[in-house]
Amino acid sequence: MKRFTVAVLFLLFSGFLFAQEEVGAPDAEQIGIDAAQQLLKEVSIDKFEKEGYWRSAMSTDDGYTTTRLFEGGPAGKEPIPEEADLNMSDRYVLGTRVDFIHRGHTSFTLYPQRPIPVEGITKTVSVWAVGRNYNHELYVQVEDLFGRRFELYMGKLNFQGWKKLTVAIPPQADDGKNGIVQRNYHYNNQSGLKITGLRVNCDPTEAFGSYYIYFDDLRAVTDLFAESSRDTDDMSDAW
Repeated sequence: MKRFTVAVLFLLFSGFLFAQEEVGAPDAEQIGIDAAQQLLKEVSIDKFEKEGYWRSAMSTDDGYTTTRLFEGGPAGKEPIPEEADLNMSDRYVLGTRVDFIHRGHTSFTLYPQRPIPVEGITKTVSVWAVGRNYNHELYVQVEDLFGRRFELYMGKLNFQGWKKLTVAIPPQADDGKNGIVQRNYHYNNQSGLKITGLRVNCDPTEAFGSYYIYFDDLRAVTDLFAESSRDTDDMSDAW
């Protein structure tokens, strides 16, 4: 009787362990899908080397802005290895001076002459900035695949010297229609987002006098897997 009881308990315990292992084990078909279907690469969106390409604006009731290029850059910036042999110019930074008329809740925007597309599926956006230790806040403005515009918080500018600010792009919803959509199954030859500007939201207690801010090397980490595996004989809808 004891042997029978022990045998039953052994079978039940073995079954419990087997069930636990099966429930907790990942599906073998799902292992490695993210790694296999991603080709992550850091790319430079704009090094701010073209005079007049970036402009700035704010409400004329609150103040006015001046934007131009200056020689310089952050000493701690590491170059992108793939750009080492391309002889890309990296001499200038983008500077903006803001002259406030009065204190208050206001903001100013820096924007390129046309939206800058980022190839692939953008994971993060980063930029080097000199914030002059003000409590102002920096946002990056993006446009998704459907032309909808969003703002993403990059951080406060309350630091001295150069600092790299980075924001992660939220993944789109599973239905492919909501959120910041970068890929849609109807358009396999179109993906990604566009950078439309940088906005600084000013702290009203520090929005007075003149404020100076500088930017360098707007970058993105992007997934280029779809671009590297795209059908070469596919048709382009860009007409």
